[in-house]
Amino acid sequence: MKKALFQPSQGWMIRFCTLSFSLLTLCAQAQEVQNDATAPLHLMKPAYKIPYGVPSAEDVKATMDRVKNYLEATTFTELDETGKMLKRGTFRLTSYEWGVTYSAMLRAGELTGDASYTKYAIDRMTFLAKMAPAFKARLDQGEDIDPLMRQVVKPEALDDAGAICSAMLKAQKQSVPSGMLDQQIETYYDFIANKQYRYKDGMFARLRPVKNTIWLDDMFMGIPALALHGDFDKATRQFKLFHDKMWVAEKKLYRHGWVETPSMGKQTEGSYRPSFFWGRANGWALLTACELLDVKESALIMNYFKEHLAGLLPLQHHDGAWHQLLDRPDTYLETSCTAIYCYCLAHAINKGWLDAENYGAQAILAWNYINAHVNAQGQVEGTCVGTGLAFDPAFYAYRPVNNFAAHGYGPLIWAGAEIYQLVKTHHIKHNDSAIHFYPEDPQTDEPIFYVK
Repeated sequence: MKKALFQPSQGWMIRFCTLSFSLLTLCAQAQEVQNDATAPLHLMKPAYKIPYGVPSAEDVKATMDRVKNYLEATTFTELDETGKMLKRGTFRLTSYEWGVTYSAMLRAGELTGDASYTKYAIDRMTFLAKMAPAFKARLDQGEDIDPLMRQVVKPEALDDAGAICSAMLKAQKQSVPSGMLDQQIETYYDFIANKQYRYKDGMFARLRPVKNTIWLDDMFMGIPALALHGDFDKATRQFKLFHDKMWVAEKKLYRHGWVETPSMGKQTEGSYRPSFFWGRANGWALLTACELLDVKESALIMNYFKEHLAGLLPLQHHDGAWHQLLDRPDTYLETSCTAIYCYCLAHAINKGWLDAENYGAQAILAWNYINAHVNAQGQVEGTCVGTGLAFDPAFYAYRPVNNFAAHGYGPLIWAGAEIYQLVKTHHIKHNDSAIHFYPEDPQTDEPIFYVK
């Protein structure tokens, strides 16, 4: 018998079988590759940078609580060891940013039913009102007093008075002890109504950075307090004056600044005026419209509000936020303006001014962005620091962001309160992977197809 030329060993046979099995597996996988004919590709998971979807009311409240708990731990209602200064915390109790926060906390308490939000605002506002007479007496005697309390007893700018005055007027309607805030409200209101510098047409104006400068910010710093105090006609007139000077019709946005110049009257219609569409300032304008509409129905203000939204909503970035300069996508995404727009949009839906089917998804998208920018401590990230007025783009584009920028906290609480209400009271579901609002509960988790 001839000897076999090749006699495989047992080990070689095992390796051969393993290789054969691998090749067969690869062939089978090749036959099962996903394509248009073999798989529902529209159900593939997108690579969202910010979580996409509908948050639960519980998750929204958890984020709000984290922020509120952080603020409770870092802002104090007491004097320091000298008895002559407010005990310093992380944020200033007397700033306009904290006036926004007080209003937001009041609204959060109303919508969530959690009295700790209301208490946060009322404790701090009544503390300031209680401290004011003693500090005023010392100031009247020629003493130097805490600069923070000087803003309270002798306001010298709309920033000192307007936002906190509005919050106090709202608190009067809630569980504030009778008369506790009355005197402080009148101190603030007297400045807004009678002492604030004005342009020759009666419009709120400033003497910085140059004489007769109009700041869009001052819509919110002064107008809501007028309306809440009962001077709705004066508030509406101010709004119209701002709209006439600051609105840029082709953009459907407000410029941040306007200044009287020697060339006025010589410019032809349509000539260029430097206009920079800063995100947070446009937020103050949109928020002012909401505040007025909460006080009283007005076709004029509603028209302004909806026109402004028509300019803002197409500029929302696909991650949910708006840019620092709204029409310049090369500038950074900014949290505080996003939170203000989120609040106004959700508030308008909750109030019935806008329909949820068209506008709800963008409000949810904005909230998801904001929510992703609250860290484990409860700090709000990505907020532009305090910003003056300029007539060049570099100033705005390079403004720093900081977790201690107070402007982000009130808007976040305000936005959270309205989103909490939105998801609790509307029928929202994913249909073909997208967020949709329905007038009635679809009562199904399957894709919906309506037939005639």
